[in-house]
Amino acid sequence: MGRFFKVFFITFFISILLVMVGFYSYLRIFNPLDNINDISSGFGDEDDDSNNDPNATPFENAVKNSKRINVLIVGLEHVRTDTIMVASFDRKTKEANIFSVPRDTLYERPGYKAGGLKINAVYQSEEIGGLIDAVQKVMGIPIHRYVTVDYEAVIKGIDVLGGVEMDIPFRMKYTDPYDNPPLRVDIPKGNGILLDGKTSLGFLRFRKGDPGYEGYPDGDIGRTKAQQRFVKEVIKKLISLKLPNFINEVYPYIKTNFSTSELIALASDSIGFSMENLSTETLPGNEDQKIKRETGLSFYALNKEEVVKLMYKMYGVLEEEETSSNE
Repeated sequence: MGRFFKVFFITFFISILLVMVGFYSYLRIFNPLDNINDISSGFGDEDDDSNNDPNATPFENAVKNSKRINVLIVGLEHVRTDTIMVASFDRKTKEANIFSVPRDTLYERPGYKAGGLKINAVYQSEEIGGLIDAVQKVMGIPIHRYVTVDYEAVIKGIDVLGGVEMDIPFRMKYTDPYDNPPLRVDIPKGNGILLDGKTSLGFLRFRKGDPGYEGYPDGDIGRTKAQQRFVKEVIKKLISLKLPNFINEVYPYIKTNFSTSELIALASDSIGFSMENLSTETLPGNEDQKIKRETGLSFYALNKEEVVKLMYKMYGVLEEEETSSNE
């Protein structure tokens, strides 16, 4: 009987290994992400035939032929988006870019006024499809997939990682008893401060201090830069440990249109990625950055020319090539 079980388990584990190797090989040959530029995101014009346009510009061709996958990452604050980022990963070169879209970015929409013209209000009225469309328009690149994350996902995920160490430039103290749930942030100044899940959420949401306490001099842009630093630290930890457990804990709190096979393929493609290949940027604004409308509200005005240059650079297209093709 003992020999039977020994033979059985050896056979069982060899079979499992062969299945895993076979599945991995299948994904390497028939990677579901390879044709992602030919597959509608589900929110664009499915009848668009631009992929076959012989008059396509160098940039359009670069996008079509690229191995990049662009993912919209949205941090939700109830019905509005508190954080909007686009993560772009080149599966061939292992280079990654994270672009922050300031939540006060002016996004003109017919029929909307006041705060409804801020890009963080799009999700409230048009849900994720409208936000994807808005981000595609302001950045000029396709959004292939999306991930939405709520507060609970942040808390759970950071706790699974054992916390994240951050340098805190000043004491962050802010209280908003009217928020839901009430927001209370109190993080001491110092280097290498370990933030657990709940404290991390406060760090990510902090923008200004209580009376008598410091805040970011540049307001929401300062908060955006802090969020980028935080994301880098999280990625460092994810590279080194606990990725499966992290996904398992966070997955119930997120929404995404990634398929399981796509996530597995993306994890496979990310093997070999290093932090040296990651860059983070905020979409550039005009010199004054802030503009005021007749409502008295302040908006972040994108510098459209600089945004275009960023996208050209990411896809390896020279500006003069694109200019000459349009003449």
